[in-house]
Amino acid sequence: MAKPLSLSRKQKARRQFIQSIMLGSGVVGGALLGFIPVQQAKAKPILRPPAALDEQDFLASCIKCGQCVQVCPVQAIKLADMDSGFSLGTPYLDARAQACDFSCDAVQCVLACPTGSLSHEVDTKEQVRMGFARLADVPNCLAVQGKGFKGAARTGDYQGLLRYQDKDRWKPFPVKDYPYDLELCDLCLRQCPIEGAISLEPISDSADDKRRIPTVHDSCVGCGVCEMICPQQPAVIVIDARVTAESA
Repeated sequence: MAKPLSLSRKQKARRQFIQSIMLGSGVVGGALLGFIPVQQAKAKPILRPPAALDEQDFLASCIKCGQCVQVCPVQAIKLADMDSGFSLGTPYLDARAQACDFSCDAVQCVLACPTGSLSHEVDTKEQVRMGFARLADVPNCLAVQGKGFKGAARTGDYQGLLRYQDKDRWKPFPVKDYPYDLELCDLCLRQCPIEGAISLEPISDSADDKRRIPTVHDSCVGCGVCEMICPQQPAVIVIDARVTAESA
């Protein structure tokens, strides 16, 4: 006859049983997230790679394969973690950490997507639009203050990359190693890869007033280079995901 379990062993067995149930539920739940089309769980829109479908269609079609991550030349695309709710495993960008570099020309992530979650078949005007840039803290903008900028836009252990025309058109270069010496800060305009997306407009009619305010135009696609390159902490200009010029 088997020896009865002691109280401590019974309690340990019970804990292990409960843990196994919880683990099993988590695995099943995680699996379901990968196969059932769901509404986005987060209230705040997520910055998706270029040419992403509408969020519901994107979540329904994305198979979380990571092909877009593999081909991104500046490693801007990441896969969402466990705390991302129903977006777990889907590709996203954190523009402040690393912007989308549209100098890759072919938008390689779109070409690599096997399911059409990133697709050039969307409306041509919004073909690669990810969001829209916005001045989040106008008073702290160096251009609004009429100030210049000298040094690297981002310093310390910052790992962001950008392809500079005067360095190498095809090879990403560390932003922290690229120095500037500007009489008036215009980094958001200077490094924007989309022609005409940002301009610096006079604040007053005085010819002696060198203050300027960055103005975002309809051609902005929300790539995030302006947010990444802004030397102020936190960034003065930010990207609102899934926003267009009409709704900004």
